[in-house]
Amino acid sequence: MLKVTTVQMDVRLGEPAANLKTILEYTASVDSDLVVFPECANSGYCFDDKEEAISFADTIPGVFTERLAEAAGQTGRWIAVGLLERNETDLYNTVVLVGPGGQLHTRRKSHLPFIGVDRFVLPGDEILPIVTPIGVIGIVICYEWRFPEMARSLCLQGADVLLGLSNWPEGARAIPEQLIAARAVENHVWIVSSNRVGTERGVDFIGMSAIVDPTGKIVAQALGGVCTLEAEFDPNASRTKKIVRNPGEYEIDLFLDRRPSMYGSLVKE
Repeated sequence: MLKVTTVQMDVRLGEPAANLKTILEYTASVDSDLVVFPECANSGYCFDDKEEAISFADTIPGVFTERLAEAAGQTGRWIAVGLLERNETDLYNTVVLVGPGGQLHTRRKSHLPFIGVDRFVLPGDEILPIVTPIGVIGIVICYEWRFPEMARSLCLQGADVLLGLSNWPEGARAIPEQLIAARAVENHVWIVSSNRVGTERGVDFIGMSAIVDPTGKIVAQALGGVCTLEAEFDPNASRTKKIVRNPGEYEIDLFLDRRPSMYGSLVKE
């Protein structure tokens, strides 16, 4: 069984030290195998230009991931956090998954809206699940829930759990209200989503973090406000894509019943 906590926090724009302190405090206080925080939880999201944003970004590995690794080692927990990643000239919207044995996995956001800091970052070019001792984990970042190919690709590659790290503003309400459960049921997969709350430069973030089971049932969901959600489940339950209600009369297989030869238009430019 896997115990998870998703943290709905108010990220402070341009205050990475304060945000890191909050992340470490939550990591130490919960009783879970995996703790999930929002997108850009180290820095905030509503930057006005690349120069401003990059001044609050960090390298990977760097000070931020080193502190996360220390916390993971001390608590025995896995930690998923969104941060702004920089190298000499480039900026990425990245999620790190840090393990208690010093593991450090990354995924760069690959579907970018022209909003906030995403106007200034480069896209990632990989959609790969991460194999860990607690399960095979796929990472979906905010806007990417609008692309069903993301979740499907990760699940076809064996993801047991999809982690969603987001900064959903008011205009994105359809994602937590409709798309998260749809992605869960169409792929028969567990989803753990973390969205932030608070206001940055006139943008209100709506929260609505959730944990959803493979049937699309919402196990736990927040509204607005700072909070945590917890659940315990067997990630292996996501691996059975065949659903039998009545043998010989009602049987479906979500992956074997696909017709990939008919989907060519999905991959055309």
